Amino acid sequence: MEIERINENTVKFYISYIDIEDRGFEREEIWYNRERSEQLFWQMMDEVNYKEDFNVDGPLWIQVQALEKGLEIIVTKAQISKNGDNIELQTEDGNTVDFPVDKKIENMLEDKFGKHEEPLDEEDDDKLWIIADFVDFEDVIQLSHYLDDLQEGTMETLYHYNNKYYLYMEFSEEELDEKQQEDIISKVFEFADDSDITIHVLEEYGKKIFEEDTFNKVRSHFPVQV
Repeated sequence: MEIERINENTVKFYISYIDIEDRGFEREEIWYNRERSEQLFWQMMDEVNYKEDFNVDGPLWIQVQALEKGLEIIVTKAQISKNGDNIELQTEDGNTVDFPVDKKIENMLEDKFGKHEEPLDEEDDDKLWIIADFVDFEDVIQLSHYLDDLQEGTMETLYHYNNKYYLYMEFSEEELDEKQQEDIISKVFEFADDSDITIHVLEEYGKKIFEEDTFNKVRSHFPVQV
């Protein structure tokens, strides 16, 4: 996917139909399947945010142009006016266009790609998760032995991406209370850094080392040397 930063509030990106299919989507469902088109759009926006630091935190103006070999998409962030009555949208030429708040620019996004509702799985609402990155695999090994008394209640997946190791860790509130979760997280960040990368980028471009039960598997491959 090709990404071009137009200005602070606008980004343009191009994705080919081949890239769309490589991501597991069919060309036809992008136009006729609301849920799948939503998934593709927010996956692309996660990548744009990661590469261009384009964080979506408000209403958007979306322009989509279907080309012969792919899609060209322009996304512009809008702002609420100081009096709260209008939505201010800056165009590519630097001019500002105002819309009444009740016009709801977000609906234009829904018309094209559906509404963003994360997480898609309602069960995920009850789960806390973190993504940590490690410069050296040795730190992963040390952490796995440091947490050798870790019981049920976590799910760990280890990825390799851009010469770093990334740990996606998910917690169950049913098996771990808030204090237990915070204790585990603090131990993880003794060996790793908190990462801004998204799970979508890791799933798409990273290499999955261990899909689950990461700490036990690392300990089995790298036991303590006596």
